[in-house]
Amino acid sequence: MNFLVRLILRGIVAVILMSTISRAEAASPVDPSGTWMTEDGRARIRLERCGAAQQHICGYIVWMKDPLDERGQPMRDSSNPDASKRARSVLGHQLIMGLKPTPEGWFDGDIYNAEDGRSYSVMPWRDSPDRLKLRGCMLKLLCQTQTWKQTNDVLPGQLVGLTGDPGGPRADKEWAKLPVAKTATAGAR
Repeated sequence: MNFLVRLILRGIVAVILMSTISRAEAASPVDPSGTWMTEDGRARIRLERCGAAQQHICGYIVWMKDPLDERGQPMRDSSNPDASKRARSVLGHQLIMGLKPTPEGWFDGDIYNAEDGRSYSVMPWRDSPDRLKLRGCMLKLLCQTQTWKQTNDVLPGQLVGLTGDPGGPRADKEWAKLPVAKTATAGAR
């Protein structure tokens, strides 16, 4: 009798574990939205929902330790392969381009590096409530992981406006479109 009870209990535990694993596999990604200080402390990046259905994550440089070049002018995106973007200020520009949620519960996409004008694949995840890990890869082979710390204060020179508004960062044109607001028409009475 004892053997039969243990066998049934083991079966119940196995079913519970299997259902937990299948739910974890289908889990939605933990939202990395917020303002983050880069590992080297040279910039703050604001991650937020973007895209028509707000299902992607975009990131913007909202503060730089050294926002000016040697002539006292704003740092420009001079290494950008797109000549039309080389005159834009680095402060406020979009560097994370619409990270997509994956079935495994992560976000995945590209990050742009204004220092060399290249894009790299990136995958962020929260290591703890106030820490964000970012794994960036070149050619999916050469990878590096950084840890960013969440910030809630505002430093002098930090952009605090909404994306696209004065005093806020600027989205690249493919991510600038906001979802169309649904309006209800009231019937005449």
